[in-house]
Amino acid sequence: MKVTVYNCREFDEKELFLQYAKELGLELVLCPDAPDMENASLAKGSECIDIITSKMPAELLEVFASYGVKYVTTRTIGFDHIDVTAAKKLGMTVANAPYGPCGVADYAVMLILMTIRKMKRILERTNIQDYTLKGIQGRELKDLTIGVIGTGRIGRTVLKDLSGFGCKLIAYDIYESDEVKESGVPYVTLEEMWQQADVISLHAPLTGDNFHLIDKEAIAKMKDGVMIVNTARGGLIDSQALIEGIESGKIGGAGLDVVENEFGLYYYDHKSDILSNRDLAILRGFPNVTVSHHMAFYTDEYVKTVVRDSLMGCKCFAEGKENPWICA
Repeated sequence: MKVTVYNCREFDEKELFLQYAKELGLELVLCPDAPDMENASLAKGSECIDIITSKMPAELLEVFASYGVKYVTTRTIGFDHIDVTAAKKLGMTVANAPYGPCGVADYAVMLILMTIRKMKRILERTNIQDYTLKGIQGRELKDLTIGVIGTGRIGRTVLKDLSGFGCKLIAYDIYESDEVKESGVPYVTLEEMWQQADVISLHAPLTGDNFHLIDKEAIAKMKDGVMIVNTARGGLIDSQALIEGIESGKIGGAGLDVVENEFGLYYYDHKSDILSNRDLAILRGFPNVTVSHHMAFYTDEYVKTVVRDSLMGCKCFAEGKENPWICA
């Protein structure tokens, strides 16, 4: 059985792909680039393709389907970059490769701490040997209410991690977790979240219903100086509203591992390029906004897990066995 792997990174994934393919008896075609119309032909003879967060619109899926591809697995938890409706119409199965929650949860807590302690400004000053204190006075977690939106595995882990800091915790999810309730963290409405939280941390998947969950109207209802952390999906926040909120002082700071319209941008070297994402350029320029490039997940454990499980899903699909990684 043959699997075509796209976005295969030489420095951390290739050796693992070869190792697991040998163990599972799979033949691989490895491509370092994102899937597109030009390199789709590499998948001829492959029932399965293995991708990351590359856009998979209907027209591209149609090309892969014409080459006989029946299974698309993404080495991510989220699969909103794949047109699932089109895939179903084409008879294609969509799968993901969920990894442990600790890496992203650790990163979210780090961004919360960096944001409330104004760490970006501190590091920038230290780099130019400016050791003054004016403008870098921070806040302490014990004095704050932290709101977590999305209480899946990652959101629950963030709540557990934060429980040791003495801060007040509140949560929101359309599907409430018994584990969260039993831990003593109350669920609130979104209206209550906007009114009560000093820091809001996003851990929800991106759907049609929650696109721009945080918009101009929501920000207007938030506390003055509210801080926002997003390690989930960029589309959960209206970038223009976020920028306006920071410029007006309504939003006191942000820690962003994801932004809108990042597809085709992250994971590539663009240091000599002029980028078209103006919102990203503006956000990066604020002294109270920390931006990283969608890599909160990126740990040793993550790489091993997604490479192994994406290939195991392919093998299960080809052999008609029970497949826990199928999501659509």
